[in-house]
Amino acid sequence: MSGHSKWSSIKHKKAATDAKRGKLFTKLIKEITIAARLGGGDIKANPRLRTAVAAAKAQSMPNDNIDRAIKKGTGELGGAQLETAIYEGYGPGGVAIIAEALTDNRNRTVAEIRYLFGRHGGNLGESGCVGWMFKKKGIISVDKGKVDEEKLFDLALEAGAEDMASDDPESFQITTAPENYQAVRDALEKAGIPIAGGEVTLAPENTVRVSGHTAEQVLKLVEELEDHDDIQSVSANFDIDADELAHISAA
Repeated sequence: MSGHSKWSSIKHKKAATDAKRGKLFTKLIKEITIAARLGGGDIKANPRLRTAVAAAKAQSMPNDNIDRAIKKGTGELGGAQLETAIYEGYGPGGVAIIAEALTDNRNRTVAEIRYLFGRHGGNLGESGCVGWMFKKKGIISVDKGKVDEEKLFDLALEAGAEDMASDDPESFQITTAPENYQAVRDALEKAGIPIAGGEVTLAPENTVRVSGHTAEQVLKLVEELEDHDDIQSVSANFDIDADELAHISAA
């Protein structure tokens, strides 16, 4: 399992008590708005919107906030026009990084993202420089203490999952094709299996092993990118030993 998946698992565990919940809500609202703008406001007919709303509800976002975000996307309410932007580059140790953004000012955002890369020993590259190393996948995390492994594996595969990894010490990581993500998630929820976290993201096809100071630099860069107001998601192909990753994250 990639380091990115391990890092995603840690992020999901921290999300419920994150002191920056307001910033998290802002990112979720942006995703709902852009999903509604691109695919319409009908949740049943718009898979991206359905996934965005599910993510918002998982963080206890009030329904009024969700409804307003959808109406902004469909044009029923006014608001700044957002557009998508993809930033690609290399972090310390040659780690490939992709940051997906929603912004109302591309020039401002690219300047800030370039600064973050450089500040942490990386380089922002040209479009396409690392994108070929990733494929879009659905990733669903389930806490190990709340489900039988064999039951979960059988149910996930039957619902359309591609694979399930168990090498994270605390959670199972289920991988799906993007188009099957919601069906697998729905099947797990229908079976009463609590989901610790889930997202459709860019997963690396190969990983780069990093450790020590380089690992710390990579994680700091990823964290600061994720903390940026305009960045919706960050994908990277680092692989860090699970114990070292947990130690650095807890520091």
